[in-house]
Amino acid sequence: MGTATDPTEVLDPKRDRLVITASSLGTVFEWYDFFLYGILAALLGKLFFPSDNPTAATLASLAAFGAGFGVRPLGAIVFGYFGDRIGRKYTFLVTITLMGGATAAIGVIPTYEQAGLLAPILLLVLRLLQGLALGGEYGGAAIYVAEHAPKGKRGQYTSWIQVSVVGGFLLCLVVVLACRHAMTPEQFEAWGWRIPFLASLIMLAISIYIRMKLSESPVFQAMKAAGTTSKNPIVDSFRYPGNIKNVLVALFGVAAGLTVIYYTSQFGTLYFLTGTARVAEEEALMYLAVGALLAAPLYVGFGWLSDHIGRKKLLLAGYLLAMLLVFPLFKLMADGANPALAQATATSPVRLEMPAECDFSVFSKPTTECGKALAFLTKRGINYTKAETGEVALNVGSERIVGFDEAAYVAALVKAGYPDTADPAQKQRWKIILGIAVMVALSAMTYGQVAAIMVELFPARVRYTSMSVPYHIGTGYFGGFLPFIQQLIVVQTGDAYSGLWYTVGVVAMAFLVTLFFLPETKDRDIAA
Repeated sequence: MGTATDPTEVLDPKRDRLVITASSLGTVFEWYDFFLYGILAALLGKLFFPSDNPTAATLASLAAFGAGFGVRPLGAIVFGYFGDRIGRKYTFLVTITLMGGATAAIGVIPTYEQAGLLAPILLLVLRLLQGLALGGEYGGAAIYVAEHAPKGKRGQYTSWIQVSVVGGFLLCLVVVLACRHAMTPEQFEAWGWRIPFLASLIMLAISIYIRMKLSESPVFQAMKAAGTTSKNPIVDSFRYPGNIKNVLVALFGVAAGLTVIYYTSQFGTLYFLTGTARVAEEEALMYLAVGALLAAPLYVGFGWLSDHIGRKKLLLAGYLLAMLLVFPLFKLMADGANPALAQATATSPVRLEMPAECDFSVFSKPTTECGKALAFLTKRGINYTKAETGEVALNVGSERIVGFDEAAYVAALVKAGYPDTADPAQKQRWKIILGIAVMVALSAMTYGQVAAIMVELFPARVRYTSMSVPYHIGTGYFGGFLPFIQQLIVVQTGDAYSGLWYTVGVVAMAFLVTLFFLPETKDRDIAA
């Protein structure tokens, strides 16, 4: 039997299964809603951010994707306050309702062609509402499960919340691919893209129905009965001894590191395969689905392992492996997806000669010869080096083309062996799937136990606020803008792999913060 001081010792397997199922299923649906935009970012860029420069449209769409992450800390503050004041259950009922409603609304708003500037404004507002909701959802679900978990199983129990993130991504892939197969590409781009957004209404109804069956968490019930709940969780989070340090450690040592690994394994991989490796989007999504499905059980496995060997050493090992393997894994995927491109890059390197000053922006249509040349190479995902000269010239192997001439550029690249699309006959699909699966496994190694770490770091009366804010600042800013930052680095450097240095840099920071400042938390009493 449990005691009044530690309600988490009450064992009720049937209740625990319902808690895990309801919280995890709701998280699946919530992340389905959020990932949907990221997967359709290129198409939404064309529909809502029209531009003569495809790169600019995609980057504008990715910036809106990042904006949804940027507002998540505000959602963490707002819903964290209510989660610590009125309870975990009702707060994350509100968050999932807001998320589902905003996602469904994206499916009915007009495009730029139909409504002009009103269209991207409406899309941005709905993205911000999604981010606001997600800022409150994750903390609520993680805390709710952890506060029901018996001692010695918090990592295992809460890892189902982490694998639910992968579940949301996979569900999103399945729905999008099913819609694409059910209609022509023209139909999907005209109206079919709306169906996955509207489908969130069905998922919302299921999630609300299940979550209404839940009771409040035993830890919060005990605090409420004792009259020890926080009157002002935001202020108390600052006043609680040592809490500020833990917030900073959670932000820079936990949330930032694991998030860039996760988003590199998902969106970084997707944009790399479709851009640099020239793989068709639908095919790339299938590879992501298979790779993620193979590695998804490891989230629960590593959560379980953290209950036995500790959270910190597992997190450090994941960070170290990610830094060492991210470049080799992406090169493995490129070699498997488009061997001809890799061979052409090695045998016929591309060099762009251009003046030191070049009027080029990724957000506008280029007007100068050097700007047009840069835009051309970026669009095709070609690796190239730059050389400062007085005129614009493209060197492909031994061939040199003076000025900007797109037809001549294409002819030279094709002659040198640079394919416009990946050749199905040359693909080694196992390399692509293996690369994705290992990247997801690295994410599982760092992400599987994170909910347990975040819950254990903070006192119960301000836990919702204290863990949600650093988590969503880390995931919102370090992770949410990752696709945009990586693409921008690639555009500026001409190296298709250079964006990965952002991942390595953030993970290196997280490794050092974790090594020196993160305590081992697995045996802490979370009822206090």
